[in-house]
Order: sequence, then C-alpha cells, then structure tokens
Amino acid sequence: MSTPAAIAPPLASSAEPLTTTTAANLVQSVDWLAIAPPTLAAVVGLVVLVADLFVGDQKKALLGWVSVAGLAASALLLLPLLDGDRSTFCLTGDDGVCSYTADRFTLVIQFLVLGGALLAALLSVTTLKDADKKLPEGEYWFLLLSSAAGAALLPASRDLATLIVALEVASLPAFALVGIRHGDRKSSEAALKFFLSSVTATAVSLMGISFVYASTGTLYLTQVADRIQHVDGQLHTLAQTGVVLTLVGFAFKTAAVPFHFWVPDTYVGAPLPIAAYLSVVGKAVGFSGLILVTVVALPSYADVWGPALAALAALTMTVGNVGALRQQATRAYSAVRLLAWSSVGQAGYLLVPIAAAAYSDDAERSVGSTVAYALMYAAVNLGAFAVAALVGRTKAANRIADYRGLYATNSFAALLLAFFLLCLAGLPPGVIGLFAKVTVFSAAVDAGLGWLAVVMAVNVVIALFYYLQWTTLLFRAPEGEPAAHRVPAPLTIALALTGVLGVALSGAPQLVLRFAGTGLF
Repeated sequence: MSTPAAIAPPLASSAEPLTTTTAANLVQSVDWLAIAPPTLAAVVGLVVLVADLFVGDQKKALLGWVSVAGLAASALLLLPLLDGDRSTFCLTGDDGVCSYTADRFTLVIQFLVLGGALLAALLSVTTLKDADKKLPEGEYWFLLLSSAAGAALLPASRDLATLIVALEVASLPAFALVGIRHGDRKSSEAALKFFLSSVTATAVSLMGISFVYASTGTLYLTQVADRIQHVDGQLHTLAQTGVVLTLVGFAFKTAAVPFHFWVPDTYVGAPLPIAAYLSVVGKAVGFSGLILVTVVALPSYADVWGPALAALAALTMTVGNVGALRQQATRAYSAVRLLAWSSVGQAGYLLVPIAAAAYSDDAERSVGSTVAYALMYAAVNLGAFAVAALVGRTKAANRIADYRGLYATNSFAALLLAFFLLCLAGLPPGVIGLFAKVTVFSAAVDAGLGWLAVVMAVNVVIALFYYLQWTTLLFRAPEGEPAAHRVPAPLTIALALTGVLGVALSGAPQLVLRFAGTGLF
C-alpha cells in the first residue's frame, strides 16, 4: 500500500510543468517601440519631479525646458511607428485581441495630444516666469507631463479597463493644474467644479462599463462588439442601460451640453496655458474615447447612440455659440470666456461626424472628418490662446476690449489672431477652417442628417458675428496710450509654430483629411 510520502514526488513533478505552462501563458510580450511615446512622457515627468528636489531656485527654469524637450522627443517617437500597425499586451492565444494598438487613428491623436501639450508647455515657460515663484514649478511640470502621458495612452487603448485608466491618468493631474495657484479663490472654485463634474462622469462611465461587462463577459472592444449582438434576452435591458450610461459619461468629458457647465469658470480660473491645454488635449481625450466606445465597441447599438449624439451635437453647438455671442467686451476675462464658449460650440461640430457614423455606410470616413476637424481646431485654437497669453501679460483682466488697437502695438500678434479667428469662423484666408467645416457638413449630408446640417449652418452664421467683431477690434484706433507687448522667446516659438501650421494647412487643406485617415477598421 502506497503512503502519501511515496506518491508525493510524482505529484510534484507533474505539477511543475503545469505551473510553468500556466506562468508562460500569462506572460505577454511588450512592444516597447509601440508604447514609447506615452512612456517617455511619463518617465520625463518622474525625472522632473525628482530633479526639482535638487535644483536650486535660480535654475528651476531648466525643468521647463527639460519638459519641453521630453514632449518633443515623445512626438518624434511617433515617426518610427508610421510603417505599419503595431499591437501589444495581446490576449494569450489570440494576437488579434490586444489592449494597446498603435494604428493610424492612434498615431494621429497622439500627434495632436503631444503637439498640443508641447505648445502648452511653451506657453507655460513664460507663465511660470511671470508668476515669480507663485506657482510650484516642479509639481506643475510633473502634472502636465503625467496628464499628457495619459492622454497619449487613451487613443491606443483597445479594452475598456485601459480606456478608463488612461482617461483618469489624463484627468486627475488636470484637476490639480487648474487649482495650482494656492490662495486664489477663483482658481480653487474652478478646480472644484472641474473635479466634481469629472468624477461624476467617471462614476457614470464605470457603472455603464460594468453593465456592458456583465452582459458580454469581456472588456476588449472588438469582443464587446461581437458579443453584445448576441446577449441573452434577460440581459438585453442591462446591456442597453450600460450603453446609455457609458455615453453619458463620455459626454461629460467632451463638454457636450448639458454637461458643459464647468467649462467657462474652469478656463478663467486655470492658468492660461492649462486652459489652452484643456481646450485641445482635453477634447482630444474625450472624443477619441467616444469614438472607440461607439464606432469600435458598440456599432450594433448605432440606433441608440446615433440619434443621441446628433441631438447632443445640435444642442452643444447652439448653446456654445449663443454663450459666446453674449460675452460683453468690457467684462473681466471676457476674451477667455469667449474662447471657452467657442470651444463648447466647436465640440458640437466635432460630434456631428461621430453621429453621422451611425447612419453612414462608410463609418471610417465619418470618423476621419472628426479627426481632421480636431487637427485644424487644435492648431488655431492654441494659437488664439497664445495671443491671449501675450495680451494677458500687460492686461491682467484679459477683456476683449483690451485687444482694441493691437495691430498698432504688435502687428505680428494682431495678424496672427485675426487669422486664427477667421479660421475658427471658416472664412478666407483661413481656408483650413472652411475646409474642415465643409468636411463635417458633408459627413452630415451624406449620412442623411439634413436637419443637423441646417442647424450647423445656422450656428456657423451666429459664430461669424462674434469672431468678426473681435477681429475688427484688432485694427481699430487704440484708446489712450497703447501698451507695448514684449514677446518672450517661448511665446514667440508657440506663436510661430501655430501660425506656420495654420498657413501651411490653409495652402494644402487636403493633407489634413489624408493624414486623418483613421485606420480603425
């Protein structure tokens, strides 16, 4: 009769290869080149945070230039990825189901995010210098780089867990950046509003995603798209509720009406470079997440999210443009408030092609229209904020009235701002703005959303009034003694980059649509 001791060795020897096999199956290969852009931004952020402990006050400015260099290097790391799609963190035994994919859509959004963060960093170098140590530089740069790393990770996310983690990594540092001016009541109030709205959005999104997971048993976007079509009848209501809650959560992130209330006060209370960062990178994060959830994960529920997004688009562009139209030129911070309300209106335009994807036979083309519009908007809106940062150095209230006669004191900045405003309005010589609006308009018409195209046309006319009103103010005779605007080097670089990009794209607008080909399908 065998004893337990006698049979123990065979059991151990048979368990060893089983354990080894299981461990081997859990190990995933990592494509370090694919994940290099967001990883480098995160690493540089950590380096800056540690270096801040050892760098003296007189050399704190070096931290800013290290951050600028890190963001530029992260953007350059996108170039080796252009030769083809790359995926990593894939499901064991199925290389087609992965958590991270660097395809054309990912690279375009990462370029927008890292480029936007780079320009915001250039604006921040001047802002921190003018703040005269009232803003903690080490923490500022760490938070900005951390947020940029999360924002760059999000478009590559191909499972719902990674998507939410990336969304929060991009959002949490932004809360602190908005309220980083200690003792400033306006800044604290802005951070609180931003925090509460974003936390609510995350909670709603997580509940929706949990319902989708309970219905499908998977978090991978492609598997969700397949399994949610064959959900058991008892779970059908749960799946529908999950879809709706997930959409509501991302509507908060995109500042779609009625989830936009935090935008004006947040932009006014935040340091101006952070307002510029949120207006571009924050929107890129929200819209790329919305595209991945709707078009990739939930195409079978297009009859749910298509009409919902179309209604949100119409409401958002109308409320945003009417809000911008109501801004009084003499009110404190009216220039920043106008740009904030304008960004809400622009969010409505960005929603149009995503809604059109639900009705179109070519969803990829519709999504490409949103990406193309986002690229145009990023370049010219960051340029407008750069000019606002320049004027704000001598006019702390940053009223629209403060821009009267800007051409007499700084013709370069006045001409650039006029060009950027005309681009946002969609008027020549801002050809890229006109091209982007026509592209979005065509997406709506081709999808059979004629009523939405009409609403968009009416809103474009409304927007013309306040954009042209601000533009004409730049060339009027100044009131009183004109204030000279000295342009620091970082601010000059930011203005030059956005100006060159806007002019170049206006000369060859078709390059935007070609570059914005999504590659999602």
